[in-house]
Amino acid sequence: ASTSFSSRASRAPGATRPASGRGRLSTRCQASSTSSSSRGVQSKDVNSSGSSASELAFMSVDGTNNLPANQMANNAPAAATWTDRFGDAPRKGSDVLVQALEREGVNTLFAYPGGASMEIHQALTRSDSIRNILCRHEQGEVFAAEGYAKTTGNVGVCIATSGPGATNLVTGLADAMLDSVPMVAITGQVPRRMIGTDAFQETPIVEISRPITKHNYLVMRVEDIPRIIREAFFLASSGRPGPVLVDIPKDIQQTMTVPTWDVPLQLRGYFRRQPAPPTRADAEAILDAIEQAKAPVMYVGGGCVDCGAEVTKFAKALGIPVVQTLMGLGSYPLTDEELSLGMLGMHGTVYANYAVDQADLLLAFGVRFDDRVTGKLEAFANRATIVHVDVDPAEISKNKYAHVPVCAEVGQTLRLMNQMLDSNFKHLKREAAEADGRGYGDWREDVAEKKKDFPMQYPEPKEEEIYPQWAIEQVWEATNGNAVVSTGVGQHQMFAAQYYKFNAPRKWLTSGGLGSMGFGLPAALGAQAALQDMGLADSVPVIDFDGDGSFVMNCQELATVCVEKLPVKMVILNNQHLGMVVQWEDRFYEKNRAHTYLGKSESAWHDTANPDDIYPDMVMMAKSFGVPARRVFKRSEMREAIDEMLATDGPFLLDVMVPHIAHVLPMIPGGGSYKDSITDGDGNTRFE
Repeated sequence: ASTSFSSRASRAPGATRPASGRGRLSTRCQASSTSSSSRGVQSKDVNSSGSSASELAFMSVDGTNNLPANQMANNAPAAATWTDRFGDAPRKGSDVLVQALEREGVNTLFAYPGGASMEIHQALTRSDSIRNILCRHEQGEVFAAEGYAKTTGNVGVCIATSGPGATNLVTGLADAMLDSVPMVAITGQVPRRMIGTDAFQETPIVEISRPITKHNYLVMRVEDIPRIIREAFFLASSGRPGPVLVDIPKDIQQTMTVPTWDVPLQLRGYFRRQPAPPTRADAEAILDAIEQAKAPVMYVGGGCVDCGAEVTKFAKALGIPVVQTLMGLGSYPLTDEELSLGMLGMHGTVYANYAVDQADLLLAFGVRFDDRVTGKLEAFANRATIVHVDVDPAEISKNKYAHVPVCAEVGQTLRLMNQMLDSNFKHLKREAAEADGRGYGDWREDVAEKKKDFPMQYPEPKEEEIYPQWAIEQVWEATNGNAVVSTGVGQHQMFAAQYYKFNAPRKWLTSGGLGSMGFGLPAALGAQAALQDMGLADSVPVIDFDGDGSFVMNCQELATVCVEKLPVKMVILNNQHLGMVVQWEDRFYEKNRAHTYLGKSESAWHDTANPDDIYPDMVMMAKSFGVPARRVFKRSEMREAIDEMLATDGPFLLDVMVPHIAHVLPMIPGGGSYKDSITDGDGNTRFE
């Protein structure tokens, strides 16, 4: 098999630092990052002992079994109980592929057929255990696979044909790469003899996807399929998760063979580069820093979604305030009024950003110091000693220098420290520390005062006007905070992050790093399929909060939720504009509208208040796909409409008309710092 590998284009920890750098990374951290990130692979000679998949991690952060996906046992139970329906008889390469997926425990995948993948679809019809959900666009299927993976922690799987089918996956692959989502994408390819001839629907998807996948393969021998699929699943879910692409020529799919399942994998170099488990010395270094601190803050990111129980136990044991990134929401209960400070960053709470600004110790767990979090990098946490724990050594000190670097699995590290705290290590636990005058009571009071001074709030509406923030709060109350929530990208995404209070991980599905509009509905249908596989579909609703602009980008998936009977609930916060861009136009471009209005040019609903001027008609669109729908204009209609939506047996679209002048606040302008926070104003305000 021809293989291709990618790595993150960043300076590895331990490399020469600028003159302003303060010291060096630990020897242990340098050793674990001598070649590439644990996410990327530089060598063809890479192996491990087996394929891994996570057990279902969908539970409360107060649970006891939130193990990280790449620390789960491999998928041996699926392979051990699997029966070869062909016995010793030859079968097509496409059947070998489908059987390899069965052995990995795949129950549901998302595939759209075409000429170069027809053989795979024919083989899928011969599987008794794999369900294919036929999305109506390849971008829909790759986002659905992401939604499935984010909900379960397992590897999401999607399949597309060659040429435009494969290239339609590209945005989703980049999205999964940036958000560290475990995924295996399989593409059909033209026959081997035609590769490089500009054949019909031939695209070099391996070369196209190389920078945006963790690893990819072009299969050149049918005998390699069992090994490659095992490797693909292991690579996707181990270390820092990410997408793996497997490109299979059509003649390979048609070749007859008797597979050998227990072939050795070829991932030795990759396995060697995986970080070692955290040591007691690592844990002591972190706990020593905590002992010296007067104002510590936990900065929790997407790397913590599989260890929410450990995050919660650690924070409560020490009484340390917690801020969360967009990708980490739910890793610590957002309803904990004492320790939870909500989201930090550009649209984070004032008090979260204040705490980071004033902290003398920043405990960064599973984060990458993204620009939307840090703003002006040199001003971010510039008073703090920084502890950075991450499974990917390329992230340590990449953007912000780590004084205490630990290259290890976050969950394992927290578990070790919790065990040490349970053994009364240095009497650091909150009760013991506060009993002898230590602890962080004064610091918590300081942050609580800032919380009182700058609460999360939005303007009082005019009469019956529906503000998007209020609408999201109403859905949160109606669902008891129990829903799995997906979003598109824009203002509605930030409003949902701010006002839907998640108390468990893997209930928040959004496109963070890439910011892909059109993500919400496909991700929601993937999550709904996941809940069905998990036996939770009747007890956990799936809500897609979307904007009218973002929703239209993949509205064809209304057909999928209808035909597949997936009871996704869609709440469209419809302002007839590209709301986030409009907000920036209001603030920084003198309110000059540069192609951000999405309605009719001759008459705007916000001017006429005529329902006939709403464009497009989301309710009519949904009904044309066979999906029940309703539109609301008034606050007094909202709760009844939400109850109708939740009570409907099947998918439902609720079109909520909201003002286009609403702004997402607080806001730190791009490149700014905490001191530049904006806390008031909207589209009616005159900005100088």
